[in-house]
Amino acid sequence: MKITVEEDRCVGAGQCVLAAAEVFDQREEDGIVVLLDANPSDELATRLRDAAASCPAMAITVAE
Repeated sequence: MKITVEEDRCVGAGQCVLAAAEVFDQREEDGIVVLLDANPSDELATRLRDAAASCPAMAITVAE
């Protein structure tokens, strides 16, 4: 599984962090997404798909 984020599209809503804090974080100064793990384990697949689907800016891509 591979996760990519487009920081320039991120609006800082934080839905990704709520769905999978092991994989996503936010910068303190502006709330923009920080990708902590670009290749997370497959056991997080459902939560990562939820994170991508709940992103209002559609800034997260999940490739399986």
